Amino acid sequence: GQVTAESPVLVTTNFSLSYFSVEGEVEASRVPAYILAVETEGTSVLTAWASDKFNAETIAKAVKNAEVEQKVSHRTLVIPGLVAVLSAGLEDESGWTVQVGPKEASGIPGFLKKQWKARP
Repeated sequence: GQVTAESPVLVTTNFSLSYFSVEGEVEASRVPAYILAVETEGTSVLTAWASDKFNAETIAKAVKNAEVEQKVSHRTLVIPGLVAVLSAGLEDESGWTVQVGPKEASGIPGFLKKQWKARP
């Protein structure tokens, strides 16, 4: 769909299976969303988190480099539920509000329809 300034920003890694799983579930939800794939040398969310390639600093840097703040009217990022522990540090590092999403990509459609709320 066509993203707008109100569309959610979902954060994931650049591991192809993770990215394409998120993309497929966003498409299935019919809720247009931005997907921010953080450079983690192609590793999955948990592997990248465990090896410190997916952390508050790398995510904040990706947000800045992608100029996300110029694309949306809100300041809310959605991170994978399996790395909820990153939420406070990411809020401090980025200045954005963090909403913890589902643990698995298959939960994205329900999450976007029932739980997603942009926060200024």
